[in-house]
Amino acid sequence: MKRVLVTGAAGFIGRNAVRCLIAGGYTVHTAGRKPLESAGITHHAADLLRPGESARLVDAARPTHLLHLAWNVEHGKYWTSPANLQWMEASLCLLRDFVAFGGKRCVTAGTCAEYEWGHDTCVEGETPLKPATLYGVCKHSLQITQSAFCRSAGVSSAWGRIFHLYGPHEQEQRLVPSVTASLLRAEPALCTSGLQIRDFLHVEDVARALVAILASNLEGPVNIGSGNPVRLREVVDTLGQITGRTDLLRPGAIPANPNDPHRLIPDIARLRSIGFMPRFSLETGLRETVDWWRKTKRSGTETVLPRAPLSPAE
Repeated sequence: MKRVLVTGAAGFIGRNAVRCLIAGGYTVHTAGRKPLESAGITHHAADLLRPGESARLVDAARPTHLLHLAWNVEHGKYWTSPANLQWMEASLCLLRDFVAFGGKRCVTAGTCAEYEWGHDTCVEGETPLKPATLYGVCKHSLQITQSAFCRSAGVSSAWGRIFHLYGPHEQEQRLVPSVTASLLRAEPALCTSGLQIRDFLHVEDVARALVAILASNLEGPVNIGSGNPVRLREVVDTLGQITGRTDLLRPGAIPANPNDPHRLIPDIARLRSIGFMPRFSLETGLRETVDWWRKTKRSGTETVLPRAPLSPAE
């Protein structure tokens, strides 16, 4: 029986990953500060930033697999937050204890911010790794250490480098929910020119990709994206069409960040090598997301009806 420990299970990606793992036949243990009630899991109240907590947690769960998603990602702050250093240290303790208690396979969530920006396409093992932010530096440092430590300990490990994602439960200050919220309130949606090129993947597909990597024999970094780059303006225009409020879009009303790379997209050949294909197109994913926000705003809560479990990655 595969016993997996999921950190950050109540988060944006985690809640989707848990459903996918349950559907995939894993015995699922989750960990976090917030209570998490869901059929098919065993939840452990835990603060991984507390000394000794990871050893207690791993001893209780005894996982064969680890999906480590927990990190500080507070919008507008996480790029430079000193909490990145705390999470890097806590992640190393968790990894050490996972190995010490007999863990066999781990996958950790990484970020496109590990790459040097300004390249046409980011390719694992080829594109230079030169993070421009403290967040990226700490994630990349953890990836290097995880790889070396697991290799020396005989433990299988991989690293999911996530690019741009969206979907239900995303922080409202981010692009898709902020534009959606403005349009649903019949207010002008202020945006940059939207000429930047990105790769967007629905959060459920991101979760499926991480679970697919966990179930595979892939080692090291694996880019996670859709393989379909788009301009940000296309994302915003699609939201306007879905809501019927293209008249409220205000491209160019906000100046672009001068440090924002024009193009940031992944090569996803490694991800495709294990048979992964996204379920959501950009339009269907945005439509589903807008519907979720519409229901959420109408009810005044983020509680939605349970959905069918995600099946294992194909």
